[in-house]
Amino acid sequence: MTIRPARDLVAQANAMVETIPIEQARRLWDEGEVQFVDVRETVEWQQARVPGAAHVPRGSLEFLADPSVPGHRAELHEGRKLVLYCAAGGRSALAARTLKDMGFRDVCHVAGGFGAWQQAGFPVEP
Repeated sequence: MTIRPARDLVAQANAMVETIPIEQARRLWDEGEVQFVDVRETVEWQQARVPGAAHVPRGSLEFLADPSVPGHRAELHEGRKLVLYCAAGGRSALAARTLKDMGFRDVCHVAGGFGAWQQAGFPVEP
């Protein structure tokens, strides 16, 4: 059996979902019409995050996004564009693809992730 490299899975996900540049992410954040979703691990989330982002760790994404499951995150609902981010863009690409596979229509992820957000000097909360 051949193991597919993670980079191939990320590339495939990127080909299937909308990837937005950091400048567009900031414009969307400024407009406030979208829901930012941080799919990083809890320890990363606790250090710093995009203000107003919902924390939905990638490892729990399918369950927290499913409205039929107790503990469903209300922030993950149809009708509002979901803007996913992780540290650098790999996990958020995979998470965006998962949400698309689940039936979410308006999902994208941020190229460069939280690292690009911080590097651009955009607002963060500790």
